[in-house]
Amino acid sequence: MFETGAYIVCGQHGVCRVESIGPIRLEEASDGKDYYTLSPLYSKGGVIYVPADSEKIIMRYVISRHEAEQLIGEIDGMDMIQIDNERQREETLKRALKTCDTRQWVRVIKTINVRKEKRLAQGKKVTAGDERCLHAAQENLFGELAVSLGIEKNEVESYIRKKREEQK
Repeated sequence: MFETGAYIVCGQHGVCRVESIGPIRLEEASDGKDYYTLSPLYSKGGVIYVPADSEKIIMRYVISRHEAEQLIGEIDGMDMIQIDNERQREETLKRALKTCDTRQWVRVIKTINVRKEKRLAQGKKVTAGDERCLHAAQENLFGELAVSLGIEKNEVESYIRKKREEQK
């Protein structure tokens, strides 16, 4: 069980702060059941209520600073996602996004960026599905790394670039 004030990753909502834990007064809520009241960090206005015992929604603590630094150090060695069937490309990428796993988010970003470069070199546009998945992966990853590293979300990409350059 998470504690009040903790930063967690909650399904497709990204990084959230646990505001409270306990029963809530909503018509749809089960009586006597505890819920997390969550505030999404990067979405304005809105509160999310998630049953504390939910097995359907992936919730986990935000990674530590050490884990974030380690993840950044491993980026260059991570494999791209192998997509066997082009027709199922977007579905494969969406499944990787739904894992709420930072390594999978990195793999989605790498996979789409390589495909994007190839398509642009061929004079083709980037597909809308790739753009959506890339945006979602970056939002999730950069939001979590910002909290872990104690920096602004818009500084994360340059932070990663700098760290990767230092490794070379």
